[in-house]
Amino acid sequence: MKIVLAIVQDKDSNRLANEFIDANIRATKLSSTGGFLKAGNSTFIVGIEDERVPETLELIERTCQSRKQYVSTPVTLDISMDGQIPYPVEVEVGGATVFVLPVEGFHQY
Repeated sequence: MKIVLAIVQDKDSNRLANEFIDANIRATKLSSTGGFLKAGNSTFIVGIEDERVPETLELIERTCQSRKQYVSTPVTLDISMDGQIPYPVEVEVGGATVFVLPVEGFHQY
């Protein structure tokens, strides 16, 4: 048995939750916040049999697409930086960050 931790952008989370339901994959969804853009994410915790891990990973990869987004650079209050104006920078967001971990024990009460 494995634990799959999938961190996905909020825009993809509802679609992924529905895909898990359709595939009969039980998942727990937690709200989380990314450190880089401080944007909303969802973290899915999936306990799954070893033989279903590839199916789970393929479903996550198919559902969670990366996309380009513009964000403003942070404004600094440093006086030596005269005329500094924040400008938009294109970054890639979305997709999924996935960890697959071994499970030492499983108990359901």
